[in-house]
Amino acid sequence: MSSPNSPKKVVVIGAGVVGLTTAVKIQERGGYHVTIIAETLPTDPKNIKYTSIWAGAHHVSHACDDARQMAIDRETFDVMWELSAPGGDAEHCFFRIPQTDYLFDGRDECLDWMPNFKKVPEASLIPGALVGSSFTTVTIDTPPYLAYLFARFISRGGSIIRGGVQHISQVIEGGPNLFRLGKASPEPIDALVVCPGLGARTLGGVEDKDVYPVRGQVVIIRAPWVDFGRTASHAEQGLWTYIIPRRSGDVILGGTKEDNDWYPVARPEMTTNILERCLALFPELIPPAIRAERAGTIEDLRPLILEEGCGFRPQRKGGARLDVEWVQGRPGQGKVPMVFNYGHGGGGYQSSWGSATVALDLLEKALSSST
Repeated sequence: MSSPNSPKKVVVIGAGVVGLTTAVKIQERGGYHVTIIAETLPTDPKNIKYTSIWAGAHHVSHACDDARQMAIDRETFDVMWELSAPGGDAEHCFFRIPQTDYLFDGRDECLDWMPNFKKVPEASLIPGALVGSSFTTVTIDTPPYLAYLFARFISRGGSIIRGGVQHISQVIEGGPNLFRLGKASPEPIDALVVCPGLGARTLGGVEDKDVYPVRGQVVIIRAPWVDFGRTASHAEQGLWTYIIPRRSGDVILGGTKEDNDWYPVARPEMTTNILERCLALFPELIPPAIRAERAGTIEDLRPLILEEGCGFRPQRKGGARLDVEWVQGRPGQGKVPMVFNYGHGGGGYQSSWGSATVALDLLEKALSSST
């Protein structure tokens, strides 16, 4: 364990957007030395095991009936709005855009706190939509944003180790040294923060069977003329149609919500379905030169495709897990707090900073109670 005046040694398991953001938050608090241990890192080529890279992603909260989650989402938006400010270090990761949402089930998104919020008049709703709203939000270009978090964490003194943790006892007994090649000497830690995403299902000592995948397929096209977003939620059909432009000029088209579907690559028929739905919702996807002459079809979109893929959203029955358990430490050490922050489903980005604040508060209360 750390001496009273030395930084507390904290290990974070997982380097997705939630793990990275939580690690940054703790490291920048001061008084801690944080080490991330993860099998897959944001610098790796895209793969199905790393969900964060596949996200859309934009900030549109759906936590109307959950006051705690709404507070988490609102805090995250405030941080992202500041990060996206012109001239900021992370401006390149964000795109401030007008956004319009249409809902086919009539529920209220409770987004009247968003910049420039307005209800869509009934006469302006698209066919089938019961309610709609417009506002200004941010979209997140996931590869550069994850790289930004990665670099920010390291620049603040954090450490990152590539390693596959099979059981939390490995970290509790051996510490980060166990996962450093050629290092066998145990390194006691003061706390463990668990942010493994979908890995919470199988991580020994956690094995949370309430966590399950929600497969989301996307199509990435090149359409730099698109500078606003549009979403239509068909909750009863399990469909979610969205157009999310990025600052880079790429546009993310989606999507699907397929519970417990583990298929790891894009299905061609679903790509066609996504293109059809997105074009119907957003005819402006067609290149302006073509639109000037005729109505576009999905065959006009196919040459714009850069990539097709999918990710497994780490959903959890009952919502995200944000709490603490105490586990036995090394012999003579006593118990060590284990803070959980996972199970955010498709809301990992929009809850990342707020949930990191909750995790940090849990950590500090736990450590203060053990002294």
